[in-house]
Amino acid sequence: MKIFNRRIYLKNKSEIELIKESALIVGLTLAEVAKYIKPGVPSNYLDKIAEDFIRSHQAVPSFKGYNGFPASLCISINDVVVHGIPSRQVLQEGDIVSVDCGVYKNGYHGDYAYTFAVGEISEEKKLLVERTKKSLYKGINEAKKGNHIGDISHAIQSYVESFGYGVVRELVGHGIGKKMHEKPDIPNYGKKGKGELIVPGMVFCIEPMINLGTPRVSMDADNWTIRTLDRKPSAHFEHQVAITEEGTEVLSTYQYIEEVLAN
Repeated sequence: MKIFNRRIYLKNKSEIELIKESALIVGLTLAEVAKYIKPGVPSNYLDKIAEDFIRSHQAVPSFKGYNGFPASLCISINDVVVHGIPSRQVLQEGDIVSVDCGVYKNGYHGDYAYTFAVGEISEEKKLLVERTKKSLYKGINEAKKGNHIGDISHAIQSYVESFGYGVVRELVGHGIGKKMHEKPDIPNYGKKGKGELIVPGMVFCIEPMINLGTPRVSMDADNWTIRTLDRKPSAHFEHQVAITEEGTEVLSTYQYIEEVLAN
């Protein structure tokens, strides 16, 4: 590992492989959780499933205890954008729920998120989820050597704002490696050609957090839960990517999640 400017830590191939191993466990954990996303299930039950599954893979939940966070998953339902604390609140038909998971193994972190539908959801929510996910891939397409972080940001922002959605400003993607949150920040809004130059060795998380209405958010009294200010729904997807000399590799995978959802 070497240091780029502004203390951005560049990873070598062996480090990227270790990050990828942690990321795989995240994907498998989210797939296990996906089996139980249905009406009537308490969100803290999903959290227990996730923690047990992560530990069974000789890994540690990255989120639990991080700055005092009390759980292994962030479970964010409907108008909760991110950092929802699992509780006895049960999932209900028509909800959308973002599940964000972090895994620490062999000294490196995996971290990504997926927004699920609980049963049948409204067309409005369905489109929000689909378009938020599509914006993630538009961002990934710009995550390549020689581009700038602003190219990623602009691709996400320009796509979702074309539908009138709000892009959250207070929360951004981030570098990742030995620490769960490293530089550079990856905003979901910005201008082409601006921001940090993207170079081989960077590993970061791109995570659009997109609101149906206003981009503005508020924090609950628990100092974790972030909600949309107008209480309209929000969707959240996240992938983990590595920039290499050969190209861009998506280290995270939705394959196992979507196999569960297809059944």
